[in-house]
Amino acid sequence: MDKATISVKQGSERSFGIIFSIVFLVFSFYPSFSYEQVRLWALVVSVLFFLISILQPSMLKSLNFLWFKFGMLLGRIISPIVMGLVFVFAIIPTGIFIRLMGKDPLQRKFLKNKNSYWIPRKTSRQSMKNQF
Repeated sequence: MDKATISVKQGSERSFGIIFSIVFLVFSFYPSFSYEQVRLWALVVSVLFFLISILQPSMLKSLNFLWFKFGMLLGRIISPIVMGLVFVFAIIPTGIFIRLMGKDPLQRKFLKNKNSYWIPRKTSRQSMKNQF
């Protein structure tokens, strides 16, 4: 089985630095919402990230690459888990409910006395020229 590959482009160092600057800025001022002191170390890191991203973004190249690889790793781990949870909590209960109601939307039951499973068309064929 051949896996489909999707090309993902890594973001720029400048945008990486600005985003991390904003994250550390929010992290530094978050305690002030509950009347605590501002985290000065996070404020310093925020200012450093901002200055580096504006003045010398190439310094953030290795951090940006590591963050990108970490995101790709998380995607490989989290995606199958989320899709499995969606299947277990949405698809399986829906299938069980439909079976309990006695429905067969795909008409998969085998009928011995039926000559053909072909479903006759209810409307006539029309031109594909004006589809919409």
